[in-house]
Amino acid sequence: MFEKVKEILMEELQLKEDEITLDADLKNDLGINSLELADLVMICEEKFDVEMDDEMLGKILTVGDIVDYLSTLEG
Repeated sequence: MFEKVKEILMEELQLKEDEITLDADLKNDLGINSLELADLVMICEEKFDVEMDDEMLGKILTVGDIVDYLSTLEG
């Protein structure tokens, strides 16, 4: 799951592979703003065929949070 999310971040947001770790903070480390996060959510929903809970989005702070959340939805 991490590799898939990393691929999306590199392709869609032009992030460098070595910047993307499970602990990377989306806002502080990767510079992702709220608009880019919304785009990322839509892309993940489409690619993984899931629907992410809007309430949960405020709790997603790191790449690891995205991976963990998507893992629970695919489960």
